Amino acid sequence: MIHESAIKQVTGEAVFVNDIDASSEMLIGHVVYSRYAHAKILSYNLEKAKALKGVYAVLSYKDIPGENQVGPVIKDELCLAENEVTFIGQAIFLIAAKNKEIAIEAEKLIEIKYEPLDAILDLETAIEKNNLIAPVRKIERGDVDKELSKSKHKFSGILTTGAQEHWYLETQSCLCIPGEDRHIKAFASTQHPSETQAIIADVLGIKSNEVEVEVRRIGGAFGGKETQANHIASWCALLCNATGKPVKIHFFRVDDQIITGKRHRFLSKYEVGFDDEGIINAYSVEHNSDAGAATDLSMAILERGMLHADNAYFISNMRVIGKAYKTNLPSNTALRGFGGPQGIAVIETAIDRIARFLKKDSAEIRYKNFYKLSINNLTHYGEEVENNRLKILFDKIYKSSDYKQRRIVINKFNDENEFYKKGMAITPVKFGISFTTAFLNQAGALVNIYKDGSVLVNHGGIEMGQGLYTKILSIASAELGVNPENVIVNATNTSKVPNTSATAASSGSDMNGFAVKNAIDILKERLSVFVLDILKSKSKPENIIFENDFVFEKNLPDEKITFKELISTAYLKQVSLSANGYYKTPDIWFDREKGVGHPFHYFAFGMAVSEVLVDTLTGYHKILRTDILHDVGNSLNEEIDKGQVVGGFIQGVGWCTTEEIKWDDKGNLLNHSPDTYKIPTIQDIPSDFRVELLEGYPNPNTIRSSKAVGEPPLMLAFSVWLAIKDAVSAVGEHKTEPEFSLPATNEVIVMSAEKMRKKEVRI
Repeated sequence: MIHESAIKQVTGEAVFVNDIDASSEMLIGHVVYSRYAHAKILSYNLEKAKALKGVYAVLSYKDIPGENQVGPVIKDELCLAENEVTFIGQAIFLIAAKNKEIAIEAEKLIEIKYEPLDAILDLETAIEKNNLIAPVRKIERGDVDKELSKSKHKFSGILTTGAQEHWYLETQSCLCIPGEDRHIKAFASTQHPSETQAIIADVLGIKSNEVEVEVRRIGGAFGGKETQANHIASWCALLCNATGKPVKIHFFRVDDQIITGKRHRFLSKYEVGFDDEGIINAYSVEHNSDAGAATDLSMAILERGMLHADNAYFISNMRVIGKAYKTNLPSNTALRGFGGPQGIAVIETAIDRIARFLKKDSAEIRYKNFYKLSINNLTHYGEEVENNRLKILFDKIYKSSDYKQRRIVINKFNDENEFYKKGMAITPVKFGISFTTAFLNQAGALVNIYKDGSVLVNHGGIEMGQGLYTKILSIASAELGVNPENVIVNATNTSKVPNTSATAASSGSDMNGFAVKNAIDILKERLSVFVLDILKSKSKPENIIFENDFVFEKNLPDEKITFKELISTAYLKQVSLSANGYYKTPDIWFDREKGVGHPFHYFAFGMAVSEVLVDTLTGYHKILRTDILHDVGNSLNEEIDKGQVVGGFIQGVGWCTTEEIKWDDKGNLLNHSPDTYKIPTIQDIPSDFRVELLEGYPNPNTIRSSKAVGEPPLMLAFSVWLAIKDAVSAVGEHKTEPEFSLPATNEVIVMSAEKMRKKEVRI
């Protein structure tokens, strides 16, 4: 089954928020935001802007009828600034006008006076000032300090990992349409319609049942529309409420990048102890994250970073400390991997350093430290690593990639070339699947069968290009035993399926798929009882088979009834043909005080081998070949899953190599457009790209034995990052440790290689 919207998207027929024209009365919303990172608002005058022809409303925080708050978890994020601004991009005023040009002219007429204040614009300063945004977190197992002191070898280090822009194709968008009384309908580009509904209700001072949020599809999200789409929706709703007219807000790319948060920058300090074989016996790491001006999801993201600090390795004595700091930058937020990449990068760096210190191949050190099947299979937070696929994946890809022979060829190439160097690395991923906030692990669905036999499926998940609707359609079709052409997956709508969770944490198919199955199981049981009555059979409902558009008792396969005929008859006999479904992920819990629990339903695994060519004089690099073997259980759709693996990996390559975000000393974002912010292009894709899904390893207790696929492949990009480091290390014949950070930009590569030549860096 191809992606259900593929043809519509290629032809341009697929409808996104900005394609919807509500009516000739529709107004355009515009956000006036702070140009200061930190300042007092001394005074402002909106009268000239309000008087401009074509302007219908200019709003400040004083015009908010409800709560001036959009913080999704912690209420520390104002909808509109009051007496102070805390980052460049913070919304202060809202304008509704006949068109964008008039709105921009109105902004120029607003008079506002500021008193600039000191700002914290980097993580190092925030750490120095101890400007924590929340209490310190810790997870610990064993006696780390004792084992570090006893270690045969040990070293410490610092790793910085950079921010990353989501760069979804569809920028933040919302259209609000007023209804009767104070009712409002929002067409929002959001990953979390129920939360968007709740926040709109809060800022308008109304109830959730007066707000309807609908999402048919969004043009990419990657976490950037999990919470921060709520801002745009609330601003749009305020203007709609104030004017009584439909209002649309659709950001230009520049405004989108300036206003919204990024992947959290981390500064991580670590110490690791190990023996002559490279077995890690103690590991201590402190993750310091840049939360930005408000909490948003920073603590959940930091927690996942802490839970993934082990990646694929059993470490008997381990301590992870997490600290999140407040800075005068936009509130950082979810981005594919949700803290996992930042946590994993540090242990992969440590493994890489251990191998170089011991003069061994890093693949050998990784293999020795992997979680095992029956021993050494307990994480630092106490969860057992069940159905471990690490050794299977490693053995298969080590052989299929011809790793050993290629390493010999690479070493020979490096011996013969002074400035061009090749590098190679194999890296794993073990990624926990579930929301770590336990109550979010729930989903709902509504399945309607119409009297002509056609089926309409509603669920709480969001289609953002990842193929969720296609998978849900195939699940519904398979469970009901009907042709996919007779099934439609409808737009996600809060009035159809309430109180759903965000489509995030890679759990969209897992949870919504099971919720749809639950609804269909209810319908099938109801219909099976009716079939037995028709057949005058004393058999049991579970013996009724729904298959290939027919329904029959399994012991009487020749007495088939067409699905369409059954439904038509059931309707006439007054059998209900609609059912609600529900699913909650079982056995999820985590004690944050003790740092122990079972926060994940299962783990997804993957393995990648990448080879690169690096020009050490310019920093140019090319990915020559990448082999990926990824575990998705029994795939719900192989082509879509492969697409997710490829997309996640390439997005990870961008974060690891080219996507450097810079701010000036006043807090201005310097690269806020495609010409200054470099996401990967077709030139950055491996010349030889081999992606396979692990076959023959179904995942127990999940929808049709599948596994989540959205986030885990992003971290396979560490194979590229460490392959580049391997190439730079060859400059010093692998005798010294390169100075390295993430992203490994051209500048980082050149400077690291130059220091290697001068032998300024030692292990």
